[in-house]
Amino acid sequence: MIEQFLIGTYTKKASKGIYKVTLDTDQEKITNVELAIPSQKPAYLQVGQDGRIYAIKQVDDKGGVASYSLSDNNTKLLSDVLAVGAPPAYVGVDNKRHLLFSANYHTAKVDVFKINEDGTLTQTDSVLHEGATGPEPEQEAPHVHYADLTPDNRLVVCDLGMDLVVVYDVSDDGKLTAVSRYKCEDGFGTRHIAFHPNGNYAYLLGELSSKLEVLKYNSKDASFKHLQTIKTIPTDWTAHNGAAAIRISSDGKFVYTSNRGENTIAVFEIQPDFTVKHIQSISTEGDFPRDFNLSQDENYLLASNQNSDNLTLYKRNPLTGKLTLLQKDVNCPEPVCVMKWK
Repeated sequence: MIEQFLIGTYTKKASKGIYKVTLDTDQEKITNVELAIPSQKPAYLQVGQDGRIYAIKQVDDKGGVASYSLSDNNTKLLSDVLAVGAPPAYVGVDNKRHLLFSANYHTAKVDVFKINEDGTLTQTDSVLHEGATGPEPEQEAPHVHYADLTPDNRLVVCDLGMDLVVVYDVSDDGKLTAVSRYKCEDGFGTRHIAFHPNGNYAYLLGELSSKLEVLKYNSKDASFKHLQTIKTIPTDWTAHNGAAAIRISSDGKFVYTSNRGENTIAVFEIQPDFTVKHIQSISTEGDFPRDFNLSQDENYLLASNQNSDNLTLYKRNPLTGKLTLLQKDVNCPEPVCVMKWK
């Protein structure tokens, strides 16, 4: 069986844009890495239900978002919306309301775009985060790092600079209204969040603290209640580390996080009370694993190492959740985002 991933990259060195990666599950190996969409700094992307690709984009001194149609033989830029300044750090897609969200780390803004029928993008709203920040050097200002949907179709935003999670109601025409705020411990460095398939629990990743928080989510008022905090690295780890990506298995039994510094994927088993137990840390066989993702059947995990320009493939045991190394040193320039394509 053949599966394909799309790899978002930085383009500071050899990378030319978004790459297509082929996973052959019969051979249990990555068999091909090739440029799919030429672009500058497409560091994060999403695949919409319409098959279109939505990605971060930079052109000279302007940054923003872009939409593409992509087939095996043809790539077409449908739209881009750019403004002077740094590009966003994250994009999220609302397939039901045909909206695109971007989270800009540098400007502390959440921007919303309408996805028109032809794939073009029209901005509908923008929210600026302002307020008190955390104690770490990286928290000198608000830094919006994530904006995507909750299970009940609100927008949840992670602000690394403010140690904050903000939930917004989203109107059909793409307007945001803040409904709740959850404050983490000082210096947590709120980066990404993943919700349990039952919609009632969330797993919040702190980049600066290398910690994972387990939260109870109340859909009535969009509030969060803290249940647990656990490290993603050993307690005696003293070198620099930044937690990066988080994924949860579709059966709701395991949480995976990446560590940039220790250079590992940490595996957590979800307990009956929805707290987690650390069960494995496995090397990514490279440097600075910014992102990873599970395959369509979740029997494989593909990790991307930004600084060492390589991908690593693991076999995943769906019963134990644990990973076994299959393939390393798959060359891919500056890989920083891993998305399932088809």
